[in-house]
Amino acid sequence: MLNPKALDKPSQSSDKDRRKAPMLMSRDTYKYELRDGNRVVYVGITKNPNQREAQHRADGKDFTKMQIIGRATTDERAGEWEEQRIATYKENHHGERPKYNQNDSGK
Repeated sequence: MLNPKALDKPSQSSDKDRRKAPMLMSRDTYKYELRDGNRVVYVGITKNPNQREAQHRADGKDFTKMQIIGRATTDERAGEWEEQRIATYKENHHGERPKYNQNDSGK
């Protein structure tokens, strides 16, 4: 039989379980490319695509569209993708980065 008073007390085991549970990483980071026609001119990541696109335009970057790549992911995974995408671009373009990327890490 269930003790009604037990329902009034928070379970100590649930507090203990919460401390042990791994923190879930937020999947709130978007991977994107700026394109001028078919040409990739910038590779980046952001948590706010609309704001970031406006920033790029205000900075004077010349592009025809911002293409979101895949789904939102963790910041760590997006950063890994960004570095790998720039490396792949360089392999296919004689060691050159996309026009507006200033370094190989994207940072």
